[in-house]
Amino acid sequence: GVIKSYDAGTRVGVVIADTDLNEYDLAEDALEGSVFRTLRQGQRVVFDLDGSGNASGVRLGSEVDLGTPAHLEER
Repeated sequence: GVIKSYDAGTRVGVVIADTDLNEYDLAEDALEGSVFRTLRQGQRVVFDLDGSGNASGVRLGSEVDLGTPAHLEER
């Protein structure tokens, strides 16, 4: 996904899923255990959805995670 917005003070943010372009609020604990201390708009991440439908388990992401076709990766 891609971070749409994030406020480091309140830890409130929104991520857009690459697969269906749905927007998900970040769970309160979305960054716990991750390498991130903060997030920036446009940053690519991988995430899970918790039982409430919020983005959690945020971790580093790349286009490789999306299954980009091999012929495009060589460019």
